[in-house]
Amino acid sequence: MMKPQTMNAIPLLHDYLMGSAQVLGEKTALVCMKHRLSYAELDARSNSLANSLQSSGVIRGDRVMIFADNTVETVISFWGILKANAIVVVVNPLTKLDKLHYLLSDCRPSAFITDGHLLRVFQQPVNQCPHLKRVIISGDIDDSELCRLPIAQRWDDALASGNPLNPPSRQCIDLDLAAIVYTSGSTGDAKGVMLTHRNMLTAATSITSYLNIGEDDVILNVLPLAFDYGLYQMIMAFRQGARLVLERSFAYPAQVLNLMVTEGVTGFPGVPTIFAVLANLKTLRGYDLTQLRYITNTAANLPLKHISMLQDLFPGVQIFSMYGLTECKRCTYLPPADLLEKPGSVGIAIPNTELWLVDDDDTRLGAGRTGQLVIRGATVMKGYWEKPIETAKKLKPGPLPGELVLYTGDLCRLDEDGYLYFVSRQDDIIKTRGEKVAPKEVENALMGIDGVLESAVIGVPDEILGQAIKAFVVLEKGSDLSGKAIQIACQGRLENFMVPKEVVIVDELPKTDTGKVKKLGLA
Repeated sequence: MMKPQTMNAIPLLHDYLMGSAQVLGEKTALVCMKHRLSYAELDARSNSLANSLQSSGVIRGDRVMIFADNTVETVISFWGILKANAIVVVVNPLTKLDKLHYLLSDCRPSAFITDGHLLRVFQQPVNQCPHLKRVIISGDIDDSELCRLPIAQRWDDALASGNPLNPPSRQCIDLDLAAIVYTSGSTGDAKGVMLTHRNMLTAATSITSYLNIGEDDVILNVLPLAFDYGLYQMIMAFRQGARLVLERSFAYPAQVLNLMVTEGVTGFPGVPTIFAVLANLKTLRGYDLTQLRYITNTAANLPLKHISMLQDLFPGVQIFSMYGLTECKRCTYLPPADLLEKPGSVGIAIPNTELWLVDDDDTRLGAGRTGQLVIRGATVMKGYWEKPIETAKKLKPGPLPGELVLYTGDLCRLDEDGYLYFVSRQDDIIKTRGEKVAPKEVENALMGIDGVLESAVIGVPDEILGQAIKAFVVLEKGSDLSGKAIQIACQGRLENFMVPKEVVIVDELPKTDTGKVKKLGLA
């Protein structure tokens, strides 16, 4: 395993790229669409962006938002923002206008990096955000459109204005924030998970150790970089001097599989949705994937039939079933050797972390008992951005004086061997397509549709999605809305993965004596 040379006695996250560029400058670091960039090229371009951001007035601790797909520009932006002593906020490009308004208002970024094809979504929120000092736009955008954004600059011009030889002077220490990753919450408002350099360095070190990622690995990433699982594929690859093969999605599996063959992919991180597609792909055995060394799964439990399918198709490949949450990146992993004996388990604590279960009275529970999972370790988040009440519910005093540990809100049980089994979530968060969805956020969108009187949203088991979103709607008198019409209306208000798969029109919703909807009465 390559150990990058750090620029400082105490490393920061961007030392992963800088160290690999020092040692492996001419090696291909990134393959993205038709582009191939070396470590030296990525290092130089991110230096240029960092200096450009600094000249725009971005200072230590400022937030810089990236609103873009999995592109070369997104990769360069991530490292350039860190080098500028700022905090990275990567936002899913499927995010709709109203939510983007909220995110901009919540984290108040000093700069905004995006792509021209997203103009219709970002133009209004960006023009109404008083905190922005610079907007940098890649891709195609007309001069007339650019003029409507007074502080906007083209990507190429931004890079040309910055020095590629050296980054700005280092001001951060490892306790400074490196990133804010937004995640849905039970209230419906997205919460910004604050992650320090130390948090992210620790997580990357721990995960690369048990995956045994090395300089010779070629890691495929079809997961969004706005999703922490996808983001860490890049971080871990650059930590080890490996090659990252970046795609926007798995929408065209044949194209991705051909790329895997061409590039000699050795690492394939996925989610149940992707593996369900593979299971139904009759031509899969026709691809030479003998270079593949490991497969990882997280976001939701991998169904047993998918485990069997993967073992049958890739008999020599290590399959890692993992579990985690944004607030601490990764909680557990199941060693491949234990997959057959404990196929329903999500494994043991990742290196350098501890876990235990507690009941409602905060009493530790033994084997066979179901309780809330608690995580202790340096991967645990700093807290939720400017949400002290929500933070206090998650971060509580630990067993040693002065420390805080993470109360995950997930119900789990341990077996006699100390292996963890996920049971359910304490709240009603829905995990669909590898994304966390707050029912309240979907319900709010439903309630904004003319003709909708009441709504309730639940997650139901789905073989492909993990969970599917099912909505129950009570219509206003005189309304003739159909379920299909409601779904179409939701498409204009919600990200695609949040749109209900099924909408059921009902006369009334089951309620408690206090008037609260009883979701247990819905199915």
